Amino acid sequence: MFMKRKRQKKQKEHYTKKQIMTGYGFMAPFLIMFILFTILPVVLSIVLSFTYFNGFSMPGFVGLGNYIKLFLKDTLFTKAVSNTLVFALITGPLSYLLCFFLAWAISEFPPKLRSFLTLLFYAPSICGASYTIFTIIFSGDRYGWINSFLLKMNIIYEPIQWLTDTQYMFGVAVIIVLWSSLGTSFLAFIAGFLNVDQNLYEAGAMDGVKNRWQELWYITLPSMKPQLMFGAVMSITSSFGVGAMIDVVFGNPSTNYELYTMVHELQDYANTRLELGYASAIATVLFVIMLVANSVIQKIIRKVGD
Repeated sequence: MFMKRKRQKKQKEHYTKKQIMTGYGFMAPFLIMFILFTILPVVLSIVLSFTYFNGFSMPGFVGLGNYIKLFLKDTLFTKAVSNTLVFALITGPLSYLLCFFLAWAISEFPPKLRSFLTLLFYAPSICGASYTIFTIIFSGDRYGWINSFLLKMNIIYEPIQWLTDTQYMFGVAVIIVLWSSLGTSFLAFIAGFLNVDQNLYEAGAMDGVKNRWQELWYITLPSMKPQLMFGAVMSITSSFGVGAMIDVVFGNPSTNYELYTMVHELQDYANTRLELGYASAIATVLFVIMLVANSVIQKIIRKVGD
C-alpha cells in the first residue's frame, strides 16, 4: 500500500512537471518576441542614453552629458515636456472617462444595435483618414466647415485660422485627440460590461444596493478591474504618445512650436539629426514619466469599490 502511494506521488509529480514544461513551451514564442522587441530595446535605450551614438560609429560614453544638456540647455525640450504633460493631464482622463461611459451606454443596447454603435465609435481610432477630415472641418479659409457656419450665422466676419493661430490650436488638438481615442480600451470596457455576472446584481439588491450608481460602484467596477487597468494603461500610453495626429493636421513643426511634444523631440534627434544617444535619453525620460503615471493610476484603480 505504501509503495503504491509512493508510485502515485511520483507519477503525479511527473505529470505536473510535464504540464509545466508544456505551458512554458506554449508561452515561449510570446516570451521570446516580448524580450526581443520590448525588454531588449528598453534596456538598450537606457544604456545608449549615456553615450554619444550617431548610428555609424561605435557609441562613446558621455556619462550624464545627454541628461545635463536635456534639462539645462535644451529649451525646446522644456516646452515639449510641458506640452506633453498638459496633453496627458487633459486628454488622458477625458478619453478614459469618455471610453468608459460610452461603453456603459452602448452595452445596454440590443446586440445588433450595440455592434453597429461599437463599430461607429471605434472606426476613427483605426482610420488615419479621419485626421485629414479635420483639416477640412477646421480649414482656415471661408470654405472650412466651422468657418462657413460661423460666417453664415454672422458670429464672425473673418475666417479663423484654426490650425495656425496659437490661440485656437491647442483646443482643436484636444478635440481631435478625444475623437480618435475610442480605441482598444473602448472595446475592453464593452467586453467588461458584457461579462459581469448578472447574479451579482441580484445578490447586491438583496444586500441593499438601491440604484444604478451603487450597482456601478459596488458591483460593476470591482468586476471590471482587469479591463479598467488595461484601459488606463492604453489611455496613458496614447496621451503621452501624441504626435502623428499633430503632424498630419497642424504640420511639423506647428506654429511657434505650440504643439511640440516629447515625441516630436525624440523623432527630430533620432530620425533627422541622427543623435541616437541623445534621442535615447529623451526616450528614457518619457519612459520614466509614463511608468510613474501608470503606477499612480494603478493605485487609484485598486481602491475602486472599497
